Amino acid sequence: LKQDPTLTVTQQACPMWVPLIESGEHLHAGADYFVEKRISEIMDKDPEIDTLILGCTHYPLLLHKIEKYVPKGVKIVSQGEYVSEKLADYLLRHPEMEQRLSKGGRVQYLTTESADKFRESARLFMNDTELSAERISLPFTEK
Repeated sequence: LKQDPTLTVTQQACPMWVPLIESGEHLHAGADYFVEKRISEIMDKDPEIDTLILGCTHYPLLLHKIEKYVPKGVKIVSQGEYVSEKLADYLLRHPEMEQRLSKGGRVQYLTTESADKFRESARLFMNDTELSAERISLPFTEK
């Protein structure tokens, strides 16, 4: 609150939201219960909230459900939009960065979990049906 000491920040953990998304259950009506519960909890803590910040990269996938339960007039800020706007602004202010970027490279996804599970989760965000991943083992993750 260095920027504006008059601001009040209220936090709310939403521990079921990520598992709902990663399991694909966020698309079903049952997820509404968990979204409504957490939105109600934060609004009960502070009924004067005017802005809700979605503080996880997964949460925009619940945006339509979140919008159903957030009171009218409360602005919803998705971090993905904010981060991309800031990156675009940075790149406009620093055109020299383009010379440092590789073009036409390839993307390789390595994961310590199941490659199938990684692909399934990653497709939620990237809409890439050709996405491939490879499972690797790291010495400190071996059981």
